Amino acid sequence: MAAGDPFFLGVDGGATRCRARLRDRRGAMLAQTVGPAANIYVDYPSALAVTRAAIAEALARAGLGAGDAGRVAIGLGLAGLSTGAEAARIVADLSAAEGFAGVRAANDAVTACLGAHAGADGGIVIAGTGSAGIARVEGRESVIGGRGFLLGDDGSAARIGADAVRAALRAHDGLGPATPLTRAVMQRFADDPHVATQWALTAKPSDYGALAPLALDAAGQGDAVARPIVAAAAAALAALTRAVQALGADRVALVGGLSQSIRPHLPADLAEILREPLFDPTDGAILLAGGVLPAPATRSEAAC
Repeated sequence: MAAGDPFFLGVDGGATRCRARLRDRRGAMLAQTVGPAANIYVDYPSALAVTRAAIAEALARAGLGAGDAGRVAIGLGLAGLSTGAEAARIVADLSAAEGFAGVRAANDAVTACLGAHAGADGGIVIAGTGSAGIARVEGRESVIGGRGFLLGDDGSAARIGADAVRAALRAHDGLGPATPLTRAVMQRFADDPHVATQWALTAKPSDYGALAPLALDAAGQGDAVARPIVAAAAAALAALTRAVQALGADRVALVGGLSQSIRPHLPADLAEILREPLFDPTDGAILLAGGVLPAPATRSEAAC
């Protein structure tokens, strides 16, 4: 690595965790880190602090210091980022003191799509703490969904978890059927609805998403409450997939932390449509920064 060579650092700031990865100009990985959630929609100051910490840790692990910032280009894929003004704000906040060679920011759906197709045209459906679809065709990006926990995220882990909590409280009050799922959820709250309602006052999407595995496991066992909850999530993801295809994306990948566990519940015809991503969103952020990626056969360190 020659003195003065550039570096490219990608950050995937999601609603569950924040990942950072550093590559050199040839695409070789130099360092990567994992930290807590970085969702600017939920908590901008916290997301900014987490992002700064992830960048600093990745640089430190690669043996780079403050004096090397001018050789580092940053790409940010951030959950909750939805407008150009928001992107400009975080770019300005990160650029103000650090002196990086450049900073670019986009919604994490954009960087996930870049990574999934190694920068080529295509589409993705994100099934994670949140959900969204994106089509990237001839350099133009169209985002579907991704409106946040209150206004969207149908098919997401957060929505599945929230529906499970609602069903559990209804069952406790005698307004709906009690099943192994509803009992398991209530056990998380000491079988006390007041504990659940107090928890909900401050619960974040990732807190609801942490309950999704209970519903998915129960649905697999035929639970009468879990099955329609998971079926609704699968139908929402199927609708996202078809909407992405309608925008002209021939290759569509399913990405996100929920992607593998929800696959068995998706309509059968989607099995031939939804592909595996080539690279992950963190590498998509590196592409956003202007970096390059290794050949797919050598990408084991960037596996989703």
